[in-house]
Amino acid sequence: MSTTGTGDTILVIGAGGQLGFELTHELRQIYGASNVVAADVRLPKHPELADAGPFVQLDVLDKAGLGEVMQRYKPKQVYHLAALLSATAEKNPKFGWELNMDGLFNVLDAAVEHGTGRVYWPSSIAVFGPNTPRDNTPQYTVMDPGTIYGISKQAGELWLDWYNRKHGLDVRSLRYPGLIGYKSLPGGGTTDYAVDIYHHAVHGLPYQCFLQEDTYLPMMYMPDALKATLDLMHAPSEQIKIRTSYNLGAMSFSPREITQSIQQHLPNFEVTYQPDSRQQIADSWPKSIDDSRARQDWGWTPQFDLGAMTADMLKHLQEEPQYLAPLAAEAK
Repeated sequence: MSTTGTGDTILVIGAGGQLGFELTHELRQIYGASNVVAADVRLPKHPELADAGPFVQLDVLDKAGLGEVMQRYKPKQVYHLAALLSATAEKNPKFGWELNMDGLFNVLDAAVEHGTGRVYWPSSIAVFGPNTPRDNTPQYTVMDPGTIYGISKQAGELWLDWYNRKHGLDVRSLRYPGLIGYKSLPGGGTTDYAVDIYHHAVHGLPYQCFLQEDTYLPMMYMPDALKATLDLMHAPSEQIKIRTSYNLGAMSFSPREITQSIQQHLPNFEVTYQPDSRQQIADSWPKSIDDSRARQDWGWTPQFDLGAMTADMLKHLQEEPQYLAPLAAEAK
């Protein structure tokens, strides 16, 4: 059982992002809306973030501001999700490094100072690189990331382990594959084609993919990502054997395969391919992930494959158009 009581306060930093928005909702369902504080550098695009529970505008690089929030709410758990993603960070590398690393330091230091019980920080398959075994990538292997995002995630993993050893901080992390969900729009990641493609399909528009049609990448549907995150955070501390970050897997597919999956529901959907700079990033990442340590240590099991995910994504986007991206109106 979790050592964190349901009356404790939880702080979610980066709550306006793809993962943060849905995770905040799930946490409020579990712990009570008033006990989960959503924080983001911007005012929320989703009104329910602020309407359904407490919200604070917070720049994680503002150490004093973060300290004030920690002092005010005294959270027992912090989920630190604010980051500049892979493709976006490559366009602004120094800021990507600053946000991803200094933001992490600020959160870890604040957690030590204020006695926070648990800190969650997401890592990524971006920690791997061109010399990493790409098929069934092991938990422990060559890690030579070629992007600012990946470099910052690799360094962050090592800092998590250091804070655990030196300060006894209960840090927990997952190396997410590409995350796909219907409630949030693409956020600048290399795997975001697998979100964008569904929006085009539901709009009845063709999609131009920025990766080659046979590019395999590890992916995960958002309900599985939420389940994994909460399973990890609710596991007893003695079950968490890895304090850097756990490999996490669910499915692997190519743009061609996701297109075929969508065409089973929308047969007129068309996709063309024009690889850009993100292709080089994708080519340095794993094709599939060995997550046996997560399965062994705390019982991880995914629930969605590609077919089940596609059916669920299309159903929600068709029935809840408020989540559809405002795309260009040129119909094919």
